[in-house]
Amino acid sequence: MFRLAHLSDIHLGPLPELSFREIASKRITGYVNWHRNRRRMMFGDTLISLVADLKAQSPDHIAVTGDLVNLATKTETKAAGLWLQDLGAPTFVSVIPGNHDAYVPGALRRACSEWHDYMLGDDPSPEIGRLFPYMRVRGNVAICGTSSAEATAPFLATGTFKRWQALALAQQLQAAKALGLFRVVMIHHPPISGSTSWHKRLIGKQFFSKVLREVGADLVLHGHTHLDTVNWLAGTDGLVPVVGVPSASQNAGSAKPAARYNIFEIDGEPGQFTVTQHERGLRADGSGIDWIRHRRLMRNGDAIDVGPKADAKPAVGAI
Repeated sequence: MFRLAHLSDIHLGPLPELSFREIASKRITGYVNWHRNRRRMMFGDTLISLVADLKAQSPDHIAVTGDLVNLATKTETKAAGLWLQDLGAPTFVSVIPGNHDAYVPGALRRACSEWHDYMLGDDPSPEIGRLFPYMRVRGNVAICGTSSAEATAPFLATGTFKRWQALALAQQLQAAKALGLFRVVMIHHPPISGSTSWHKRLIGKQFFSKVLREVGADLVLHGHTHLDTVNWLAGTDGLVPVVGVPSASQNAGSAKPAARYNIFEIDGEPGQFTVTQHERGLRADGSGIDWIRHRRLMRNGDAIDVGPKADAKPAVGAI
């Protein structure tokens, strides 16, 4: 059995001091949003406690689906690199960028340079601008990291998945299928129509859907919405679960779910893989971290409640 952890939308805080040049850009909108909303709901010990709890579960690998920072300043990007080092070694943690990591022109390239080793496939490309998609094989699981991150105009948080990336992803998924691997795809923006508002949508999701229809995958992981969701896309062997997770920094008491992470237990053989999702995170009242939900994700589109795990006890170091 392979146990894959998933967390997203870290939004490391607090914000660093900004120069006039840094704030005289799209960052002004993010700066105001932080001080009006996110500073209160996404700062404190929540992330520290959640990560400590995740580590205590001893997953085989960790997937991080973007938005490590807020305004993509140099200071934030370097700090996120240090945070990743604390989370785990590059071979143990796979990362993709989110829209906040590409907040202004040049930010995405800087993030990809700073976090390069966490975004490197088993067959790495020497070009930072062409890191994606990448593929890593861990046990009987192939993890494919894509990028929908791009700098956008103020008040927009859209992402883009272009045809050239779809073609490369299709080749990777086909190769993984030939090896009999369980195939996981990471993308920051949900590739689901209507899952976000117009100004936060994924542009080019039709290319992503076509890859799944023609080549297939077994699990898609995303962030961006700060919600715990399960949607489905058509694949070659049935429906493919598309799973979102709340922000790893979200305090209790917000309209959005409090901080969580998922652990996916992947078992079986080619053609007969099973995947069970275990959600763990901050209780709604903020009193501590606990199991939230356990469900089997089925190819026919069912998410079957499997009840508490027999060994579902508080993790070492849990609060």
